Amino acid sequence: MKRVTRAILCLPLALAACDKGDEAASTEDQALVATKSAADVPTWLSHTDPTEPARWLASREIGRPAAEVGSQTEHLRHSLARAKEVFIEDPRMMANRIVQLGEMLAEAGKPEPYADLLDGLEEVATATHRKQLFGEMCQHYYNTRQQGADRATTLARLKERYSLQGEGRAPRERENRQ
Repeated sequence: MKRVTRAILCLPLALAACDKGDEAASTEDQALVATKSAADVPTWLSHTDPTEPARWLASREIGRPAAEVGSQTEHLRHSLARAKEVFIEDPRMMANRIVQLGEMLAEAGKPEPYADLLDGLEEVATATHRKQLFGEMCQHYYNTRQQGADRATTLARLKERYSLQGEGRAPRERENRQ
């Protein structure tokens, strides 16, 4: 009888330990979610990936999955919407190009936030009053930065270069006329 009584008394302790084991496992799972790394964010955004481009861009920049709603994601969402109006490529392709440009600049020791890159290039394209090729403009931006120009100078040069399209002249033609 003592054994049965002891077993009955120990049963709640054993069950409580099992519950704590589940809580510990649950806590471990939560800790794993909270410490996801850049490896959990795809390197490129494929055309079949359901991830929203703005959220993916924010995730790439911070090195872990970004919140769906947050100031960085929201800013990128608005930037991509504006860029969609002035560039031929879709937001998914622009997101990939911004990451590529950002990585190239960082490797060259000239890192820039993705939102700043996107906003600057969108501003250049808006000034032309016609749709532009995003990848081409990214390449021009990178080349100009590699020639030693800072961000503001690079954007000013691109704005001047691209604004000449509306006048039907190439940059060299304008220089020769002056």
